[in-house]
Parts: sequence; structure tokens; C-alpha cells
Amino acid sequence: GAEEPGMEAEAQELPLGCGGGGGSPAAGRSPEGEERREPPQASVSNGGDEDNGRELVELKVIWNKNKYDVKFCLDSTGAELKQKIHSLTGLPPAMQKVMFKGLLPEEKTLREIKVTNGAKIMVVGSTINDVLAVNTPKEAAQQEVKAEENKKEPLCRQKQHRKVLDKGKPDDVMPSVKGVQERLPTVPLSGMYNKSGGKVRLTFKLEQDQLWIGTKERTEKLPMGSIKNVVSEPIEGHEDYHMMAFQLGPTEASYYWVYWVPTQYVDAIKDTVLGKWQYF
Repeated sequence: GAEEPGMEAEAQELPLGCGGGGGSPAAGRSPEGEERREPPQASVSNGGDEDNGRELVELKVIWNKNKYDVKFCLDSTGAELKQKIHSLTGLPPAMQKVMFKGLLPEEKTLREIKVTNGAKIMVVGSTINDVLAVNTPKEAAQQEVKAEENKKEPLCRQKQHRKVLDKGKPDDVMPSVKGVQERLPTVPLSGMYNKSGGKVRLTFKLEQDQLWIGTKERTEKLPMGSIKNVVSEPIEGHEDYHMMAFQLGPTEASYYWVYWVPTQYVDAIKDTVLGKWQYF
């Protein structure tokens, strides 16, 4: 019943298995007697990011009625979060508006803007395919309106427009350059009349996706998406200026008319309002 000398020392020298004590002395060894090493296990979050010891935060990303549960590093920037959203939704970062207590700053980390567990991240934006699907009906409607207008007498001869055009060019009308297309200027387009003969100016707020129509009395702030079409026609005898209408509803009564628009800005206005500027 006595233990043989050296047995206790021999047991202490044997390596323990991955489960710690309780195994046989041979645990953790290969059949040839060499020690077997298990490969290290990577720690992976539910969001697909390796935490590597970094602190993660759970987010609820909401886009286009879809919800995504994401674990993301708290010390990552807003720009990196946009890349993650791109991988989830297919929405390019340049076309994303990411909202968390306002517009998400790209250069700051989630920790700096105090994002906490369970925070809701709202994403606004359309894929290129979605935009094309929306703009195609707009372009078709524009062609239909042009075809219908061709059947009528020129707009500038119609009575409702003559009462404005007969006033002549405004004294402060902007210079025109015939046969040239230019980008929209950085200042508002001014020196024009509206249908009541009052002075009007157009301000294009691209960062807000809005068109501001300003008069002496007030300023209307219209989302670009609410403008269904843009119609224009050169003014007879003054072909370097156009009369232009923004379609705000389904009927002609909803057209907002502007007169004496310099011809070099006509195409830029149409492209901007109808959303084509997004592709440049």
C-alpha cells in the first residue's frame, strides 16, 4: 500500500490539459508523447468585428424600414461606421445621411459623440438603382409635358405670361451668355420676376437638398424631391433669357413661374432640381 518513491514528483512534471486538472497524466499529449497545442480562439462579435479587447457598443441601424443589430467599436469614427453601413445595405457612403442627435460627424468617434448601448442610428439615402427608378418617370413626364406644349402656341405669347413680359427686362436682371452652359453660381440667382410681376430670387441649398424661392414678402423652402418637373422656354425677341416653371403639384395651376432666367443657367437648374447633379 505504500507509494513508490518519485511518483509525486513525476506527476507534478506532467503538463495539464486545456481543461485544467482532473484529466489523466497523458492528457494534452499526442500518441507519440509530444505536447499538443490547441490553436488560439478568435473573439468575434455579433456584428462581425473582432473586438481585440476594444470596447464595443450595440447599435440599431435603421434604413428604408429595415433594422440591423450591429456591434461596433466605440472608438471607431463616423466615417468607419458609414463603411459598415455600406456593407450591410449596399448604400455608398457618399449617398448616406447618418443621423444620431443630428448629422453624424465623420471625423469624430462614437465615444466622442456619446453613443451608448442600444442607440438608434437613422440612415437616409437611396441606392443608385433606386434613384434611377425614381428619375425615369420624372424624365418621361417631362417629355410628355414638352410634347403637349409643342401643340400649343408659344408660352411667351399666352395672355397670362404677356402681362409680365410686357413689363420688359428688370433693371437689375443678371447678364446672360447665349450658347454657353455654366454651373450655378455660388450666389442666388436674382433680378427676375414671378407671375405677379414681383421680384424673385432662387437660392440652391445643395447641402440641404432644397430650393429657396425668395420674394420681398417671404422665402419658400422647397425640398428638391417635391418638384416634379421643370419647364422652360426662350423669350421671343430675347432668346438669351428664359421663362421657367417649377411643377409643385399635379396640375398646371401648381406651376411656379419665373421670368428672365439667364440662358446659361437653365440646364444647370434643371439638372440640380431633378437630381442629376448627384452623379457628378
